[in-house]
Amino acid sequence: MYPHSYGGREFRYQAILPRLAEHVDIHVYTMRWWKGPNVYTENGVTFHAICPLLPMYTKDGRRSIIQGIIFALFCLRLLTRPFDVLDVDQIPYFHVFPLRLIATIRRKPLVATWHEVWGPGAWRDYLKWLGWLGWFVEITCIRLPDHIISASAQTTERLHEFVGEEASITTIPNGIDVAAIAEVPASPHKVDIVTVGRLIEHKRVHVLLDVIASLHARGIYVTARVIGDGPDREALQKQAKALGIDSAVDFCHDIAEQKELYSLIKASRMFISLSTREGFGIAVLEAIACGVPVLTTTAPDNLAQYLATRYSSGFVCGTHTAEIVDATADILSQPDASRSLSADSWIEEYGWEKMVDRIVNIYRPGFIEPVAPTAISKEEEFV
Repeated sequence: MYPHSYGGREFRYQAILPRLAEHVDIHVYTMRWWKGPNVYTENGVTFHAICPLLPMYTKDGRRSIIQGIIFALFCLRLLTRPFDVLDVDQIPYFHVFPLRLIATIRRKPLVATWHEVWGPGAWRDYLKWLGWLGWFVEITCIRLPDHIISASAQTTERLHEFVGEEASITTIPNGIDVAAIAEVPASPHKVDIVTVGRLIEHKRVHVLLDVIASLHARGIYVTARVIGDGPDREALQKQAKALGIDSAVDFCHDIAEQKELYSLIKASRMFISLSTREGFGIAVLEAIACGVPVLTTTAPDNLAQYLATRYSSGFVCGTHTAEIVDATADILSQPDASRSLSADSWIEEYGWEKMVDRIVNIYRPGFIEPVAPTAISKEEEFV
């Protein structure tokens, strides 16, 4: 949960929940991220701690299976809690099983918000010979909800690919507050490159550090800011020192609020996202709204590339380090005056109010019982 944890999903819920609270009574059940009473209300949303705070990552940087299983067991407490709709986030999968049971017993609809689909290949890369087990859990969980809210049109396509066209799915992507971002001034602390995201392997911040070192070797002495936190932070800081670029890279993991994040993005000459797996790419969308050039890659599971291709100052290159170095050098060589200084008009499609209205419609009685496959028009795809 934001601000205790940073990421696209956390930012999504931070933005959506207070807006949803204007229409429905929202209760969030989670781990005990905060100090104080187990239950508190903020911005119309009531938060319940049903589980102790457990580490989400193991020492090797992987998501903790033990944490996921323990949280799933604590979710059984919802059997006695009042609700009309049970909306579950897909990660970390295990809790979907008891919540499906509870929704069935209580005869209430189960909605799942799905951010990305890994597929068997990604699970093999992640868990090696145990990859079949990860894929079995994922594909089973995809089949359990009565309705799925998908975070992008591409994720919707992948969901239908694995569970069939008859699956009940609505595409509701992440959004942004365009007006609020426009009002934020750029920070006086300028850098050449900025990246935002959780510091874990598939975000490939380690590759970005190699890119910066290569640029320095070419005589292009760029500076960078890495915004985010995660299990790889210490290793990345050591890598920067070993490459001799630690004085040129600012690791920033204590952002107090979104306005500070936007201010730092605007203070950069370009935004880079090298993640191999993005279910949508909220950080890329925010960078576009900030009006800075964006570079991302053609990694098959990186859905943020579809946002970059719509952007007048968006660039997509191959995944190899040399290709990224060339693309970065080319972008930085362009005069700042020739770049787009504000987001393109299409970004207005991603206003949070539009997203919230569509979620509220899904919650309305009769929408999920059982429903026909949701037809997604080109206008609704948003990408």
